[in-house]
Amino acid sequence: MQDSKFLPQYFNILLFDGFSNHCLANMVEPLRAANNMSRQALYAWRFCSLDGAPVHSSSGLSVTPDGAIKDQNGDVLVVMPSYGFLKLDTRATARAILAASKRHRQVAGLDTGSWLLARAGLLDERRATIHWDEISRFEESFPAVDTVRERYVMDGNRLTCSGAMAAFDLASALIRHDHGPLLSMEVAHLLMSRNGRDPYALPLKSEDTVVNRALGVMQANIEAPLSIAQVARRIGCSQKRIETRVRTELKTTPQALYRRLRLTLARNLAENTEQSIAEIAGRCGYENASAMTRAFKAEFGQTPTAFRAS
Repeated sequence: MQDSKFLPQYFNILLFDGFSNHCLANMVEPLRAANNMSRQALYAWRFCSLDGAPVHSSSGLSVTPDGAIKDQNGDVLVVMPSYGFLKLDTRATARAILAASKRHRQVAGLDTGSWLLARAGLLDERRATIHWDEISRFEESFPAVDTVRERYVMDGNRLTCSGAMAAFDLASALIRHDHGPLLSMEVAHLLMSRNGRDPYALPLKSEDTVVNRALGVMQANIEAPLSIAQVARRIGCSQKRIETRVRTELKTTPQALYRRLRLTLARNLAENTEQSIAEIAGRCGYENASAMTRAFKAEFGQTPTAFRAS
């Protein structure tokens, strides 16, 4: 169900011959998953080249762009070369990227895209990273850039990442910044891990040890939910500590987090199984279908029946 308070953010992804399929997928797939999981058009994207002509990835995949970058406006310009980037380091490329940057709120350089951003002067006096094989040469070539060896860097409206795997981290960070840590965490684990015992469960994890342990207890007790006090006793800490850590890490309460876990499972079951709403309610810890339907609508904006139909 579309929420009118969110307008989609438009990404124009500038591809060059030799771009990495892996890097492209790791940027776009999390955005696609965020749209699907939220049932909102949070993100939209177009593929571009300098002149609108087709480009080929390093593995030979041919992409016919939506147009030339000079004709595109948007929120985020993503510059994505990979192999052969030094051949792209020309005045014409720098001018095109600089001009395009003025029509976007943010500019991102993925993999060796940082090199082309730096050549256009877009990273001067900014923290930035690049593929780690190129760190030393990058530092020597662009002394005005504060080069760091990190997976990704967000310095104001300049975004850089060090390679294909780091592109996933950057996309996740953008989702977290735009729409909260819980959606980002759900997207990451939808794409990266599944619970082998239950294909419809969503095995969330957090970098915070206390939150992660609390999540583990919650996810193991979906059908018969515990109180937060009981969760705290299971992991050997106070309820107050759990509340503080969850609010700091996920910007929500333990009660709301637990409810979200139960309703996310309900959503997955409604979408991927033929179980009745009553059966799903019981599996997700609700006494009856009516109680789950009310909670589901409050969380996702529509009833489970309407969600399944859509």
